[in-house]
Amino acid sequence: MVRVIGVGDNTVDKYLHLRQMFPGGNAVNVAVLAHRYGHPASYIGWFGNDRYGDLLIDALENEKIDTTHCRIVDGTNAHGDVSLIDGERVFGHSDHGVTTLIALTEEDLEFISQHQLTHTSIYSYIGSDIQKLSEASTCLSFDFSQDWTREYLSEILPWIHIAILSYPDCSEAETEDLMSWIYNQGPKVVLITQGKLGAVLFDGISISRQGIVETNVVDTLGAGDAFAARFLVEYLEGTPAEMALQKAAISAAETCGYYGAFEHGVAY
Repeated sequence: MVRVIGVGDNTVDKYLHLRQMFPGGNAVNVAVLAHRYGHPASYIGWFGNDRYGDLLIDALENEKIDTTHCRIVDGTNAHGDVSLIDGERVFGHSDHGVTTLIALTEEDLEFISQHQLTHTSIYSYIGSDIQKLSEASTCLSFDFSQDWTREYLSEILPWIHIAILSYPDCSEAETEDLMSWIYNQGPKVVLITQGKLGAVLFDGISISRQGIVETNVVDTLGAGDAFAARFLVEYLEGTPAEMALQKAAISAAETCGYYGAFEHGVAY
């Protein structure tokens, strides 16, 4: 089994129309979902000592995620407002809270090195620690979401092994051009998700495409993280790329069937 660790961002998504809040954050979601797919998982991040931090800690404990290297900091945990329009998430006001204070120690890096996959994201405030994180990681995946620029990519790509990003509403030629450019910056695998158009994978040799799996959509929040988590663990276990993508699409569809990235909602 692939031992997975998420490093960096965590947040609480406050669903305004439901008056409920759910634990989340890209690094958290990938760790939790990878564990649900049968793999031991850990998480390192900074929590606030408030109701939002308590929700995340309780949820990760219930999901049996190793949080022994997390910190509880005096301050507000990251949280943000979410509305749903036709099943699609729309983000409102957000507060990054104590997430921005993350600073990895040598002890943290040693713990990270005990995992086969390290996953982090553009929202994790890793910053100058990216080189140390890369050197401590057997395999480092990085989710750039859709908030990337080529300048930012150029800073991060040389240090990572698997690049994940969102690039919707673009032509096939534009996608392939971007994937080739990213691959030449250092990563060995490039995964681009394109919403309703599915996903595209490039491993330096061939391009694989995967369509979405039709489902009854309740909430799309967390679907991309489910896709990433399932693909990553399958791919690192040696599952052929096309089959790994198929399983990832199924997992993403399943996540669309409930509220929150991995449920555990409470009233607020």
